[in-house]
Amino acid sequence: MALPPPASQSNAPVPPPLTPEQVAATKAQERQMKAIISAVIAGVVIILVGLGFAVYALLQPGTPTDRIRDIFIIIVALETLVVGVALVVLLIQLATLINLLQNEVRPMLQAANETINTLRGTASFLGESVVEPVIKLNSYLASIQRVLELMGLKQK
Repeated sequence: MALPPPASQSNAPVPPPLTPEQVAATKAQERQMKAIISAVIAGVVIILVGLGFAVYALLQPGTPTDRIRDIFIIIVALETLVVGVALVVLLIQLATLINLLQNEVRPMLQAANETINTLRGTASFLGESVVEPVIKLNSYLASIQRVLELMGLKQK
């Protein structure tokens, strides 16, 4: 039973060492990701503080909540309109994708399938007409050679 090679001699390819430019680019990318994450967290905190302030302000007596309610109703109506337009655009993109799949991808797949079937037929034909006779010829020649060796007419 053979022992597996030590971890230092494994067959896994060792990645080449990074160049200084690649190390700098990787560090810059990491800094950029940290900055984005920090900005998102700061934005969420600011929104939460703003919502807390808005709730506190609306709970104070004498606040014109009816006007604020009307403004929010208008904002929600505009958001609904934007979402409706986005859904229409999404449906158009989906229809384009379905058209692409039906009219371009399907014919390519059919052509590839026909090519594969042709190759399969060619391989079986070559196997029957070329490979099998060569194998039979080699077996006959090997048997003749062995008979000649047994009879002593030919040496190994």
